[in-house]
Amino acid sequence: MAAGSGTPTAATPSPGSGGSAAPTALQVLRALDSGPRGLTEQAAEERLARFGENVLPAQRATPWPRRLLRGLRDPFTAVLLVLGLVSAAVASWATATVITFLVVVSCGLRISGELRADRSMAHLRELVATTASVLRRADSRDAAPVVCEIPVDQLVPGDVISLGPGDLVPADVRLLRASGLRVYQAALTGESQPVDKYPVDVPDARYGRGVFGQPHLCFQGSSVASGSGTAVVEATGAQTEFARTHTGVQRRGPSAFDRSVHGVSWILVRFTLLTPPLVLMANAAVDGRGLETLPFAVAVAVALTPEMLPVVVTTCLARGAALLARTHGVIVKRLPALHDLGAMDVLCLDKTGTLTEDRPVVHRALDADGQNDAEVLRWAGVNAWWTLQLADLPVPDMLDEALLDAVDEAEAMAYEPVAALPFDPVRRLATAVVSTPGRLGTHTLIVKGAVEAVLERCALGEEERARLHSLADRRATDGLRLLAVATADRAARHRAYTHADEHDLTFRGFVTLRDEVTDTAAAALRDLADRGVNVKILTGDHPGTATRACHDLGLAVDGVLTADRVDLLTDAELAAAARRTTVFARCSPDHKARIVTALRADGHTAGFLGDGANDLPALRAADIGICPRDAVAVTRDGADVVLAGQQKQDKGGKDLTAIGRAVTAGRHAGGNITAYLRIALSSNLGNVIAMLAAGVLLPFLPMLPAQVLVQNLCFDAAQLAFAYDRPHPAALRRPAVLRPRGLLRFITGFGALNALADLATFALLALAMYGPGSDNDEAIFHSGWFTENLLTQALVMVLLHTGRRGARGGLSPVGWAAAALAALGVLLPPSPLGPPLGMTALPLAYYAQLAAVLTLYAAALAMAMRRRERRHAERRVVMESSR
Repeated sequence: MAAGSGTPTAATPSPGSGGSAAPTALQVLRALDSGPRGLTEQAAEERLARFGENVLPAQRATPWPRRLLRGLRDPFTAVLLVLGLVSAAVASWATATVITFLVVVSCGLRISGELRADRSMAHLRELVATTASVLRRADSRDAAPVVCEIPVDQLVPGDVISLGPGDLVPADVRLLRASGLRVYQAALTGESQPVDKYPVDVPDARYGRGVFGQPHLCFQGSSVASGSGTAVVEATGAQTEFARTHTGVQRRGPSAFDRSVHGVSWILVRFTLLTPPLVLMANAAVDGRGLETLPFAVAVAVALTPEMLPVVVTTCLARGAALLARTHGVIVKRLPALHDLGAMDVLCLDKTGTLTEDRPVVHRALDADGQNDAEVLRWAGVNAWWTLQLADLPVPDMLDEALLDAVDEAEAMAYEPVAALPFDPVRRLATAVVSTPGRLGTHTLIVKGAVEAVLERCALGEEERARLHSLADRRATDGLRLLAVATADRAARHRAYTHADEHDLTFRGFVTLRDEVTDTAAAALRDLADRGVNVKILTGDHPGTATRACHDLGLAVDGVLTADRVDLLTDAELAAAARRTTVFARCSPDHKARIVTALRADGHTAGFLGDGANDLPALRAADIGICPRDAVAVTRDGADVVLAGQQKQDKGGKDLTAIGRAVTAGRHAGGNITAYLRIALSSNLGNVIAMLAAGVLLPFLPMLPAQVLVQNLCFDAAQLAFAYDRPHPAALRRPAVLRPRGLLRFITGFGALNALADLATFALLALAMYGPGSDNDEAIFHSGWFTENLLTQALVMVLLHTGRRGARGGLSPVGWAAAALAALGVLLPPSPLGPPLGMTALPLAYYAQLAAVLTLYAAALAMAMRRRERRHAERRVVMESSR
């Protein structure tokens, strides 16, 4: 069958096949039923129908009913649904209706936020659509191939494509021809440096480690750094190594938000399930009242539960996510991820492209004794300039570009060009032949390249060569990359220069290069440190390279651990080692995921920032996965947060300051959620304790079910202000972690204080009812307690959240809500709405007595808050000193 006339007749060779039995290039073309001239249009259409489009398996959009069910499975919402069902069962339809409304609002807010994030992600996918240069022929057997640009998703196995500088490799391909081709594989392997690629007729395992080390294969997800090539497509879509490597990557376990939610939910469940039986048993034992008190028992359980919790949580997260997307271009795909950002205390990230730009810069030029020598840099610049010009290369590689940026172009042009031998991956050298002005009859060979390759061509003794190798090794250990430079004078000639002329060279020195740090990295790292976020570097690079980048950025390196040492540690040992380690070097994707998992197991809320497919396992192992907008598609789909704002286009660096803003937004939302929980639960618990006590001691219900519901509605409406408030700046300087045990201690301590205030009020009301001149009116008791409850709740909102700090810029949203709540508590009983609810106007003397109780309560709250803040400050000092 003629090449390109049909579909493949044999199994397509695996791109990863290596060793002596690996197929030759001709065998691959035959197996693909293709040839150097490419496929016909008819064959390409048939294969497209057979193999499908060249796209990765896309994540299916989640339908809104499934999103709704996922929201209903939220533990907070589940507690409310149970209470709603119980309320309906005892015919408390008003309570059931309010609870159902709150659940619907919460789920609606969550679904709308996630749909907004999905729309933003779809827009990002459209921005990265690309085309490929492919050889196609008309259906005629003798038609000449034509180079055409087609969408990447239309490529099929057997297509012959062209690769050039800056091109993305659109599929898994085998090289047929190449010239100086170097490819970035960082998205697949984490290697920051481009690797050499060239055709090999008979592959051999010695060419590299694993499939990605094969020099004749290029893979989807990589990009061309320099050079050009022609290749045949071996695999597309889900059959590529890119897709196969990351199929089935497991999602993380419960995130920080999930763990906090479940812990708090169990607290609520225990209290909620315990309260109704206690109320029923107490009333039955003391007063002989039985099931007739069931509506009151359900009302007490509802009073204990923060009904606004799902609404406040979802509103806080949705508002923060919308603000981030609108002002900073940060897309939060999963609303709880915003809370995890605020709780994050460890951020793991790669070095290349994040802390450093994807390009080197010249550091120093050294002579043979390790001293600064500008002459060495000049020779290296002349080599780079004339190699680029004479070899007709489209663009310089990144090392030559760094040299050309560091030298004066006029100095390089002062030499007369003669010939150039461009870099190739076998020699690892580049040679320029020039004629120096004023030296007629002499040509100068300028050779630069890998240290080993240059030194072995220099006229040096063994001891001197060993000394220079040692000097180079010391510089490499410091995290520097080295180019060796040598020259040789030859008699002028017309005969062409070849690789054989690269001998008996005179060694000139070394040019050292370092990674250029991004403009925003140093400031972003300081900002994260100020916020209590510890940064750890997980990189595939040499430990010295990563350490130097940290030093250049002012990031203290507490410890360095390489992947081979990580392999020797158990999970518990790795968790302990990770606490005191800043740099993890030579890491594979599995190493990165294991380190992140160890940090989480050690109690940290860990984030991971990555942009390559090799980062996907760690991204999904972290509590919060973050990626930039130009990350590969599979990584964007797997991330929780996408930094979609305009990145630095001039140098390719990522703007890390966006992470600091996202952390601030997360802590803003998390701080408000925590404040709401503390205040609502402590106030509710105090009221419930007082209700239980009053229910036992009084011959009547201390508050009617309708009054309990109205009180809850008023408090719930005021509590929505937490979603719009700004926490104190001190709350933004440390992770906003919602710890169930700490929350339990808080609500029991302050709930007890609230209960004491309620019981003191109860004593005053009892005196009013049963003392001298009393009229034994239950309505007065209900009205007085209703007023006191709303006033104490308003007082708690102000003192426990804003306190003295809220007076700087006038009343905050929480302050205004507390004022409105207090006004309702005073005005509702004597209003026309009071009698239908079983309430009446209170004697004026009661307000004076209530003011005294509230004053004492406020003083006790202030003292408790000061003691708590002092104790926390002492604990932080101890923790910081222990580090």
